Amino acid sequence: MALPNAYNAYANSKINTATPAQLTLMLYDGAIKFCNIALEAMKHKNYEKTNVYIQKTERIIEEFRSTLDFKYPVAQEFENVYKMLSEKLLFANLKKDTEVLEDVIKHLRTMRNTWEEVMRLAKR
Repeated sequence: MALPNAYNAYANSKINTATPAQLTLMLYDGAIKFCNIALEAMKHKNYEKTNVYIQKTERIIEEFRSTLDFKYPVAQEFENVYKMLSEKLLFANLKKDTEVLEDVIKHLRTMRNTWEEVMRLAKR
């Protein structure tokens, strides 16, 4: 029983000490992880689990959308991408379409890797 508590304490500490940029990276990682779980559940026709994990991914996308600062022109581009991802997640969930879900994962990975590169360049 102590091991889960230790893990939770570590995870909470990691979140509480992360910079906003690191938190964004963690959210991308979480969205990718949840999408992958949903994809595997969908492939095994476990649609209840698929739905749960697609909804978790949708909540992360909504968090990204809610924190956009539209005083920067690039925010509208991110809004468009996040809206498209949300629509694809809904479609994949309704139609049980693995290809669409794989496409969402591809987009999320690209965005995550781009964000990681931005973080790396910002450290210079």
